[in-house]
Amino acid sequence: MTIKTEMVGQEFGPFVREYTFRDLELFALGCGAGIDGKDGLEYLNEKDERDPKLKVLPMFGAMLIVDSEVTRTIDYGYNYAGSLHWGFDITFHEPITKMSDRIETMVVLKGLYDRGEGRGLLAQHVGKSYDSDGKLLFTNESWDCLIYDGGWGGPAAPKDIVEMPNRNPDVETLERIPENQALIYRLSGDYHPQHIDWDYAAKNGEPRPILHAISYAGVVMRHAINAFVPGEPERITRFKTRITSPVLPGSTLKTQLWKVGEGELRFRLVDEDFEETGSKPHLNWGIIEYK
Repeated sequence: MTIKTEMVGQEFGPFVREYTFRDLELFALGCGAGIDGKDGLEYLNEKDERDPKLKVLPMFGAMLIVDSEVTRTIDYGYNYAGSLHWGFDITFHEPITKMSDRIETMVVLKGLYDRGEGRGLLAQHVGKSYDSDGKLLFTNESWDCLIYDGGWGGPAAPKDIVEMPNRNPDVETLERIPENQALIYRLSGDYHPQHIDWDYAAKNGEPRPILHAISYAGVVMRHAINAFVPGEPERITRFKTRITSPVLPGSTLKTQLWKVGEGELRFRLVDEDFEETGSKPHLNWGIIEYK
């Protein structure tokens, strides 16, 4: 395939997502809310389905730019089989307060970068999502790694350095990822076969279908809200992370959180036995900001 560098700078959309309170609840379930039957019920208990009232897990905004419609529309000549979410940095301008609405997302293909033969291509997208009143809800800089498309002669990716604390975390939270979490999350709009098809996963070197990165980022967001702004997800203003290894459903994960300033956290997501095994983090160099 030929990489279509002429597409850099082009804007695509609007990508339209109509939702009701049921979609907000389904997304939260796909991020582990209600895992024990009571944690995260603020995202799940609408109280009265005729006049629903929910808190919204802000990670819902990050999902809009990796929707299958978006990734298939902005096709710059990559191999879809090797498409992995690399990282994202989302700013939450306004919380979602409407229990049903129409969100429109415009996406700019901001850059295409070459990591080299065998190391993949990095694609940078910037999406802006607006509600039906034209209010800007989210700005999301999202990165994909196309693992089979390196070595095409493009520019090197810019450096992105996040300082992490050299001390024990202030908060650690364990959570076991259910075997069916990817099957729930995919119904929010990311239908890539790597999350459900066992033969497909095997061909790409995985022992089983992997979990969506937005799903396990949503797990971290739930843990951070519980620890620092309990019951007030609308206070989250930024979530940035690098996705550094896949998560297999059935794993027990540990969110590590450091408070580094007023309204600012650092985080990483690791395996339960990370310290003993030295395994690779799943999310790293993470930043959460809140007001």
